[in-house]
Amino acid sequence: MIRWSITFLVVALVAAIFGFGGIASSAAYFAKILFFVALILAVFSFLRGDRNL
Repeated sequence: MIRWSITFLVVALVAAIFGFGGIASSAAYFAKILFFVALILAVFSFLRGDRNL
């Protein structure tokens, strides 16, 4: 899920460079959502004791 977040972040950066503000904003928003979901899942996994991600 972190890979998807990084992918959306790269898409947002490229879109921003080329001047596509709407696409850049949407991609950055999805990257942020995916990052926090992955972070929450990682914390729950560590608390539960699953060390083999």
